[in-house]
Amino acid sequence: MTAAQFRKIALSFSGAVEKSHMAHPDFRVAANGRIFATLGPDANRAMVTLSPPEQSWFIRSEPNMFSPAAGAWGARGSTQISLRDAKVAAIRPALTAAFEGAAAKKK
Repeated sequence: MTAAQFRKIALSFSGAVEKSHMAHPDFRVAANGRIFATLGPDANRAMVTLSPPEQSWFIRSEPNMFSPAAGAWGARGSTQISLRDAKVAAIRPALTAAFEGAAAKKK
């Protein structure tokens, strides 16, 4: 999967917008500004924000594609994606879960 393909899926959700965070693209729920995914910091990685149980499920189902972010971020559900190994069939549900989780949170 390319960064462009990831971006296209992330922006396919109604109410999703692209902004920038720490010098790389992020994807947010427009209604509350919550980040649900990012690209980078290099061309081969992305990140989605999942609940810890969701994160665990995705990592178990595709261990070459998903891994927890380092430290407390990872413990709270921040999940790294290897775009090199990514498949649309797994990325779309992960982005859906991340978007829905972020949309449910208040400002």
